[in-house]
Amino acid sequence: MRRRLLFSTLVVAVIAVLLLGVPLGIVVSRLIVDKATQDLRGEAGRLVQEVEYARVQETPLDPQQLEQKYPGRYIQIWERSALPTVTVVGTAPPSGRMMTGHADNTSGIYVRISRDREEVERDVRARLLLIVALAGAALAVAVGLAVVQSRRLTLPLQDLAKIAERLGSGDARPSKHRYGIPELDRVAQVLDRSATRISDLLTREREFATDASHQLRTPLTGLTMRLEEIVAAADHPEVVREEGEAAIVQAERLTAVIDELLAAARRQRHSQTEPVAIDEVLAQQITEWEPVFRDAGRSLRLEGSRALKALATTGGFGQVIASLLENSLRHGGGTVTVTTSTGGNYVVTEVADEGPGIADEIAPKIFDRNVSGGGGTGLGLTLARALAAADGGRLELVRRRPATFAIFLRPAEDDARNRVVSGPA
Repeated sequence: MRRRLLFSTLVVAVIAVLLLGVPLGIVVSRLIVDKATQDLRGEAGRLVQEVEYARVQETPLDPQQLEQKYPGRYIQIWERSALPTVTVVGTAPPSGRMMTGHADNTSGIYVRISRDREEVERDVRARLLLIVALAGAALAVAVGLAVVQSRRLTLPLQDLAKIAERLGSGDARPSKHRYGIPELDRVAQVLDRSATRISDLLTREREFATDASHQLRTPLTGLTMRLEEIVAAADHPEVVREEGEAAIVQAERLTAVIDELLAAARRQRHSQTEPVAIDEVLAQQITEWEPVFRDAGRSLRLEGSRALKALATTGGFGQVIASLLENSLRHGGGTVTVTTSTGGNYVVTEVADEGPGIADEIAPKIFDRNVSGGGGTGLGLTLARALAAADGGRLELVRRRPATFAIFLRPAEDDARNRVVSGPA
């Protein structure tokens, strides 16, 4: 492309120089010749006046004085009188190279002045050489500008090609390069926007893979525990059947978790919220987690209002509760209490334990991604808050010591609520 730009610019410059330089040379040469001819005529006219003045003064013409006054000229003077005279001054140039100017008057004086054409031709050649030099300088400037312009155009295009190739290879960093050329800058802006979108897509895909692996771990753990119970109770058919049904429930929950994650990845969960019975979700989660807490020497308690309903998704709300229970199991201590209540325009579900709580330096960023105070993955609370927000609610840390988390959901249109003080899980 650079060669094409240079060649095209050079062709345009040569054509422009020829179209301007050739007519200019012809005009300049003609002007010089015409000026030399006019000068000879003017000299002849002045010499006629001088001869007339000398005649009036009755003084003879001095050829030497005329030769000094008109150097390089061949002068012929004719005077018509009683005794016609001819005066010749200078040396006649060759006939083929002579330029002549003449003048006369009514008193019979005729003057012809000639000069060598070679002097005029030298002047013409000098002017033509000057024009050629200016044309060469113009061509040199045009080539220089063409080189600069071609670099200014081709280097940004090469840079944009590298950026596009980098995008195709998966490196989606915006370049933010601008080149001072509006058209190329618009292309660079489009590539930067595409890079940003691709980067967002790749980030969401990586986060989805991480979130899926984290969220699937909990139901898989529950399913494993149920299968272990089945194996341990092989001699008790009733227990095997009960644990088998629980394992089926875990498998169904695993399927629901996958559906929830896919829906969240497509940003469709918010439109699927519906009235959810809080008690049913909590009972399911406590049933699943109670054996784990019992094995750890800890217990679960359920307190607060019963028969509450909120706008959410069963899978999403269940995953938030599971994440909070798992967080309390790993980082908390003592009895874990799940409390349900209503406050303001929300249905509130609190999960609290009796552990040491959350350190002050971690508490402000406890919901940030990859932040953990106990060697965990740092994803559980981040995902739990995202799931709560997707259901139109929010997850907050309401107390640091002991750690208490609260889920705020929008209430459903259901006034059938009963109040109980407390009870075992």
